[in-house]
Amino acid sequence: MQLNEDQFAKLKTKFATLKEDSPFYAKKFDGIDLTDVTTQADFEALPFTEKADLRAAYPLGLAAVPDEKIVRIHSSSGTTGTPVIIPYTQKDVDDWAIQFARCFEMAGVTPQDRVQITPGYGLWTAGIGFQAGVERLGAMAIPMGPGNTEKQLKFMQDMQSTVLCATSSYALLLAEEIEKRGIRDKINLKKGVIGSERWGDKMRNRIKNELGIQIYDIYGLTEIYGPGIGISCDYDCGMHYWDDYIYLEILDPVTGEVLPDGETGEICITTLVKEGAPLIRFRTHDIARIIPGECACGSKFPRLGTIQGRSDDMMKIKGVNVFPKQIEEVLQEFPELSSEYQIHISHLEGRDTMRIYVETNGTVDFLEMADTVAREVKSKIGFTPLVKVVELGVLPRSEKKTKRVFDERYE
Repeated sequence: MQLNEDQFAKLKTKFATLKEDSPFYAKKFDGIDLTDVTTQADFEALPFTEKADLRAAYPLGLAAVPDEKIVRIHSSSGTTGTPVIIPYTQKDVDDWAIQFARCFEMAGVTPQDRVQITPGYGLWTAGIGFQAGVERLGAMAIPMGPGNTEKQLKFMQDMQSTVLCATSSYALLLAEEIEKRGIRDKINLKKGVIGSERWGDKMRNRIKNELGIQIYDIYGLTEIYGPGIGISCDYDCGMHYWDDYIYLEILDPVTGEVLPDGETGEICITTLVKEGAPLIRFRTHDIARIIPGECACGSKFPRLGTIQGRSDDMMKIKGVNVFPKQIEEVLQEFPELSSEYQIHISHLEGRDTMRIYVETNGTVDFLEMADTVAREVKSKIGFTPLVKVVELGVLPRSEKKTKRVFDERYE
């Protein structure tokens, strides 16, 4: 995807004062005259911005505006290391709400809808972003926040919520609770706007079928506004992203080379109009591809494929590089297994061991299924894991993001 004329114009405007406005970029682009960036090749020669750069700028070193223009901060949801603080101006907050309202419009949400918001509020960008988008659109926001499933289900029934905003993990938990209680006929949900973590087709279909809703995959990250920079449409063939606010590249995760549209690699994002903390060529580590061509829905906004995982979630076991998605793809081959699984990696008696826990619907012999899954993993990945099949519902459900990989070698 090449920079178009409008994107280049916005970048040139940003570059004209970026080093003057931002000590962070004055240092990062030391020796580089940004006014010389006049071609695609010039832009692609600029250095990348990494998460480590943002952590090193803690607390407000990323700010490209005076303190009096900062109206809010947010922080990434990671639990380890120095947090990343992202400052927002009023324009940033307004621009984010505009993008989020577009997401709801793309999902067919209207002012007549009642939108139940379950992601967290506070430093995390999720809850407040969903709410701003709902209000910008003119629908009714029901700002529940995370947890308290009893209250969630009560409000879902009493308020007759029509749209659910949630992580995929919490959407699944709610779907299972609704099924257990036999209250699906009292639920009026029509749509689900789901995001914040990678989720496979099996989990997607369970949520869709058990809740009886159309689901839309929303994309975003705290460093780049937050969720709301892209969403899938009714045709469910990728996520449209707002290229008047962001420019997106796909990189080879190892070499950093820019890949052609259609090839899978690491998402790299540049903000075009962000004031508080503009980001230039920020490596997200999310893995996806740009989908060539126009969408059947008619939208002219380009499309990003489903997030396949992260370039930094690779596990090295017995000399083999393994991604969680590879295990998930094996498990999806068996209709008797649920969408829920865990991977535990340990180092015992001088060698690495992988244990996979997966749920079944109870229609198969647990030991036979475990052997079958182990053989299939061996054939696809190259080593044999220990597999334990458990009953449906045994593995923990999460009100936020589900942790699926536990690497006990470093504990």
